[in-house]
Amino acid sequence: MVDKVSEEVAKKVTTKDHSGNENGFLIELFKNEDKTEVYLSAATPGAFKGYHLHRVRAARYVCLKGKMRIILYVPSENPPAGGGKTQWVREEHFLDASESKRLFIPKNVATGLENIGTEEGWLINYPDPAYDPSLKDEQVEYTQEELEKGVVK
Repeated sequence: MVDKVSEEVAKKVTTKDHSGNENGFLIELFKNEDKTEVYLSAATPGAFKGYHLHRVRAARYVCLKGKMRIILYVPSENPPAGGGKTQWVREEHFLDASESKRLFIPKNVATGLENIGTEEGWLINYPDPAYDPSLKDEQVEYTQEELEKGVVK
């Protein structure tokens, strides 16, 4: 016997790039109380989302639709002597819905998502720990220029 069947609205938010142009949407797929445990990030063809860095959360991506380039700026393991600027090391990873694979991105890595396909791109993210809206300064936005100059926020 089924104890309780329930239905609730899944929050959907239109996303925008740094210039304010729409670039896709985000849907909260699974929530536990006020924390989002799984969400879908969608990007229109040619759209770019990012750069942003999470101070607390790691990301786990799987591409369910389309082709996405994930551009990462990882802090160098060999910081400059004398306390100079942070050196970011650029990495690129490709996720394609036709090839099932997962990408793990640890905290403190600046991340950008680019849809390189001809259809809408869908990424599932299972963040660890779950997204907590009470953590106000957990996500930090960057421009590519800031990352290339070694800016740390």
